[in-house]
Amino acid sequence: MKREQKRSVEYLISNADLNSIISHESIKKQDHILIVDARPFNDYLAGHIPGSINLDFMQFHWLDTSPTGIKQFNRQCRQLLTNIGVEGKDRVVIYDDTSGPSAARGLWLLLYFSFKNVSILDGGFSKWRKMGYRIEKQTNQFEYFKFHGKENPNVLATSNEVMLAIKAEKNGRVSIIDSRSKAEFDGTVVRGGRRGHIPYAIHIDWKENLTKGIFKAFPNLDRVYSNIPKNNEIIAYCQGGYRAANTFLALRLLGFKKVKVYLGSWGEWSSHYNLPVENRNKSLTR
Repeated sequence: MKREQKRSVEYLISNADLNSIISHESIKKQDHILIVDARPFNDYLAGHIPGSINLDFMQFHWLDTSPTGIKQFNRQCRQLLTNIGVEGKDRVVIYDDTSGPSAARGLWLLLYFSFKNVSILDGGFSKWRKMGYRIEKQTNQFEYFKFHGKENPNVLATSNEVMLAIKAEKNGRVSIIDSRSKAEFDGTVVRGGRRGHIPYAIHIDWKENLTKGIFKAFPNLDRVYSNIPKNNEIIAYCQGGYRAANTFLALRLLGFKKVKVYLGSWGEWSSHYNLPVENRNKSLTR
């Protein structure tokens, strides 16, 4: 078994540290820590980290950021977090196959509901398996515990806020980051009602955050976002708010304080024809 270098970074936990926590005989992990496998259920069945439950955050899209839509989003997600017993734990660790979008979306969601002691497993299950740590195949049940988390609007952006950001961007106070692929950004690949991107958006593919499935070391990650002013308000978006959540996490790791995920992202924006769109060929609007 290879030795893993430990990393002590807010919002990230190393495989070595998580293995140490769940292997410690004096700690009843079920009483202190909730480990969430955010991969598809079939992957979970094939093997997962001992004690983890399965919740694939990729299954929970939300493309309505109207006031009514956000109210319903809050209600449904609070019930979801109640069903898995978040509030009854001291800490939550979320993982997917790498340090990917599904785990990042889970972390962002808990931060949105003001649950701060949450981390993702850096490198995910792929690295866990590579390190040779114990794997189990039995499923683990959810533990119901009423969730009372308070919404934090400082990490979620709506379509109305993005429109205001477009106006503010002209003054250099806001940066909008498109976390999708270059082809989606340019409009050569169409997903949603229209092709292209939100006006003034800066393209930084979320994959630039990682090297071999783990977050880049600080200097390398910092270079990815070197053109983004640290004092700016930042709104990240993608197709449905998952890749953008990974960008959100990367920016938080770099010390950016004013970062939001546009929840509806391109899925919502492109379907509302009153909202402005740009693409590589600006004559293309559909």
